[in-house]
Amino acid sequence: MQIVTSSSYNLNEEEEKKLILREYRALLRVLKARLKKGDKILLRHAFEIAVDAHKDMRRKSGEPYILHPLAVAKIVVEEIGLGVTSAICALLHDVVEDTELTLEDISREFGTSYAKIIDGLTKISNVVDLKANTTVQAENFRKILLTLAEDPRVILIKLADRLHNMRTLDSMSREKQLKISSETTYIYSPLAHRLGLYEIKSELEDLALKYTQPEIYNEITTGLKDTKRERTRYINEFIKPIKDELQQHGFKFDIYGRPKAIHSIWNKMRTKHVAFEEVYDLFAIRIILDSDQEHEKEECWKVYSIITNFYRPSTERLRDWISVPKGNGYEALHTTVMGPAGRWVEVQIRTKRMNEIAEKGLAAHWKYKEGSDQKQESKLDSWLQHLRDMLSSPETDTLDFLQNFKLDLFTEEIYIYTPKGDMRVLPKNATALDFAFDIHSELGARCIGAKVNYRLVPLSHVLKSGDQVEIITSSKQKPTEDWLSFVATAKAKSRIRYYLKEEKRKIGEDGKAILQRKLEHLKVPLSNNNINELIAYYKKPSQLDLFYAVAVGALDLKDLKDFTVHGDKLQQPVKEVKPELAKNVVSEEEIMKQKPAKGAELIIFGESSDKILYKLAQCCQPIPGDDVFGFITTGEGLKIHRTDCPNAAQLLANYGHRVVKTKWAKNKEISFLTGVRLTGLDDVGVIQKITNVISADLKMNMRSISIDTNNGVFEGTIMVYVHDREELDVLCERLENLEGINKVERLKTEVE
Repeated sequence: MQIVTSSSYNLNEEEEKKLILREYRALLRVLKARLKKGDKILLRHAFEIAVDAHKDMRRKSGEPYILHPLAVAKIVVEEIGLGVTSAICALLHDVVEDTELTLEDISREFGTSYAKIIDGLTKISNVVDLKANTTVQAENFRKILLTLAEDPRVILIKLADRLHNMRTLDSMSREKQLKISSETTYIYSPLAHRLGLYEIKSELEDLALKYTQPEIYNEITTGLKDTKRERTRYINEFIKPIKDELQQHGFKFDIYGRPKAIHSIWNKMRTKHVAFEEVYDLFAIRIILDSDQEHEKEECWKVYSIITNFYRPSTERLRDWISVPKGNGYEALHTTVMGPAGRWVEVQIRTKRMNEIAEKGLAAHWKYKEGSDQKQESKLDSWLQHLRDMLSSPETDTLDFLQNFKLDLFTEEIYIYTPKGDMRVLPKNATALDFAFDIHSELGARCIGAKVNYRLVPLSHVLKSGDQVEIITSSKQKPTEDWLSFVATAKAKSRIRYYLKEEKRKIGEDGKAILQRKLEHLKVPLSNNNINELIAYYKKPSQLDLFYAVAVGALDLKDLKDFTVHGDKLQQPVKEVKPELAKNVVSEEEIMKQKPAKGAELIIFGESSDKILYKLAQCCQPIPGDDVFGFITTGEGLKIHRTDCPNAAQLLANYGHRVVKTKWAKNKEISFLTGVRLTGLDDVGVIQKITNVISADLKMNMRSISIDTNNGVFEGTIMVYVHDREELDVLCERLENLEGINKVERLKTEVE
């Protein structure tokens, strides 16, 4: 895989050799404490093999390719905390895919355990292939997760690989930047989160935002830079009394303030509809205690007590992940207190051990495995077992599996107790039925209700942390389709679909027999060829759906008389297409043929526009000036989406082969519908002022205005027609300058 870096490159051969050797020595330095007898020789051997294998390969910047695996190996050791085996695999992670070396070569030189990890890494490289269809991509991802369940180091090395790719994405084409960034937010950052790698997760999200929404990224980074001096002064003022008191009590500690991740700040701005200046918690105070494991819990609570002597805490914002750690092993006390000048400040309290787990996640658990950290190890083992259970399901719909698994990765957790007091970790919004399936698949399939805290509740009852749940079953119960609408876990959804499919298959056997008898009258067999003809005619997605529809009487088999018979083959009747409709029918194949050549761009809206039919996506309503891409749908031709569309990450990450590079042609003749949201003070004449700006001053055509007032504050939505993004920005600026208007922002999704 050729990765671009942003730096210019002009080293000669001798300087290159020195640079490569310097990077190798840097890797040796970070590994020094972990090297055992013989490790250095093995590492050197891997390095020499990688240098030789990649000797003719260069990054597009001109750099020797070997610098990439060296950088990945260093991240694996220094930032994730893995050891020599993982460093060797990182050095060799691209050789099987990109060079003449084979897995057999790796196995012969280093052993089967190394070859197995390299094999897993090679498979991951093909997860999201631009040429592969979506089902193949999802199936590949499923195989990767199987590798994760067997040896988590595969994913950890891949995360290091992805992090280095993201750090060196600057000179890539815009199309590649969007694709790689979307894959990162869709798959890799949720995995980093679930594996407890918070630092890496945050950096991946920040870098993805940098490329998918550069304007927002630059706005936040500029804002953080401009407020740094004021923020530092406030942090020092906040910390001083706590620091003095902790020193008096004899604690060994580090205390500092650090800015929140850029992506985290953006999430706050987006969900709370506020500007950067209105985000109050731009930083968090972190206290790291040097404490032995035996006393760390009580010492953390003592520190919490000292903090709350100076600053009043918010009872709603206390998070105790020391008594009950997160499912990925994260431990800490989080509290939010009212600091000087009436500002809420988040404080995180943890020990050095907890901090290492917070930064290095899964790898840190391995380090503590031999100690007294069996509780954490069992949490990790139980999650990996949960992963194995999901992957062993016979569920065949891999796309649904991928989406559900992703939800499992990134959701908040709740803690539920069995009648005997055993704790189970479930995602937020899990129901009693999710809990039943979490205990055992058969228990879920037979569940008819539950007792939550001794009170009878239905299957769909949403659980809360601390609930004690007893499942009630019946041997006559069977899963139904509506169960899928209220379960939240991937395991429950997967098992329900499996049971439904099994039931459908049983009914389908009757349909198959009925169909066979009908075809015998026509003197043709129930062959695959004939079944496919019937599937195409009746527009059913599979054989099972065809047989099931026959069994339940949903198909009119009288149509069989219209089929023609050639020997032992059926041929469906040709359906006529009305002439006036035929000209509007554009198949996906036709659009794919018209797709611009690789590297070219589809020009939309203008005299030079490419002659391809397209529509503007209603989920994000793009207008000229927006950063956009084209997406080939299966039924509606080409659709144009904004790159910050709520659906963009999924489309770009999962359907790369359907994406068309797109840009706008300048055209002031065509208007586009878009919307703005306003908030402000409900005052006499405010609506008149707004409509004056739109209609009289800017002479824009307004389609609708909706204002809702509540106790002196109004919130409104205006739908207007504009020619491009520039006009919309002018409108927002003019409205925001009106007296009484607090905030104006573009609607993120369609409002009808």
